[in-house]
Amino acid sequence: MAERDFEIIIIGAGPAGLTAGLYTARSKLNVVCYEKLAPGGEILNTEHVEDYPGFELVGGQELAAKFADHAMKFGLKIEMEEVTEVKKDGDDFIVTTDMGVRRCGAVIYTPGGYPKKLGIPGEEKYAGKGVSYCALCDGAFFQDEVITVIGGGNSAVEEGQFLTKYGTKVYIIHRRDQFRAHAVLVDKIRENPKVEIITDYVPEEVIGDDREMKKLRIRNVKTDETQEIDATGLFVFIGFIPNTDLIKDHVEKDDAGFILTDQNMETNVPGLFVAGDCRSQLIRQITNASGDATTAAVAAEKYLEAQEEAKKAAAAAS
Repeated sequence: MAERDFEIIIIGAGPAGLTAGLYTARSKLNVVCYEKLAPGGEILNTEHVEDYPGFELVGGQELAAKFADHAMKFGLKIEMEEVTEVKKDGDDFIVTTDMGVRRCGAVIYTPGGYPKKLGIPGEEKYAGKGVSYCALCDGAFFQDEVITVIGGGNSAVEEGQFLTKYGTKVYIIHRRDQFRAHAVLVDKIRENPKVEIITDYVPEEVIGDDREMKKLRIRNVKTDETQEIDATGLFVFIGFIPNTDLIKDHVEKDDAGFILTDQNMETNVPGLFVAGDCRSQLIRQITNASGDATTAAVAAEKYLEAQEEAKKAAAAAS
């Protein structure tokens, strides 16, 4: 068997990956974290964060820098390389990047995922300035404002209901006349006096000034009629895509494509641990990404220790 380049390879340098890196590096393990873009993950695209303990209000980029700096303080190596494949090879893993091939004993997989975008004019311009993809993250920023929600599934309806805690009015806009969400959820939200449901319409353009979103233009899919809604918030819930396609071994997933793990964050592939947004779970927040990554880091270290003990026992027996 070829010699290992690292004990642990972490894939993805978002909050989960950087937390795993902090704990593994602090334990003096030979570990590297690969990231194709920049450390921070999705929080780099978040203007403000106010639900991370200890920070009443902090910029997303500032928080990302603090995560990275803290991990590197303990010796974590962060390499800007894009991982293209992960596969098991006996007791080892082979991790291929655009810069080469490395061998390790365990992998902590934290590449996250990304929300589906509408692809309409103004969406990117007003991201973080009215456009959001997470009600739990950003809802409180829209206190006493008018909010629009796009989508027809459970997430759109549930998050729309949640946003009524803050907005004076919440429009739920769906391209069809029937919702994919569970009937009980739809019935409940129809009873909410703050909610207005608009069916058979799709978003066409986010309109605003130099600072923030001001309106949403929508179009009727049957008549092509357009109208503008005065709103300062647009929440998009049309799906979330986990980055799970790099793993070539059979990894168990849920119906939505998110990776299943046990309580130690280990998958059905021994030595492959998962944390963050690509893991099957109830919510996707910075706090639980970091907490799960802590578990994954400790579990990965114990996994390697058990491997070494098994090798010693086998050698002694022979």
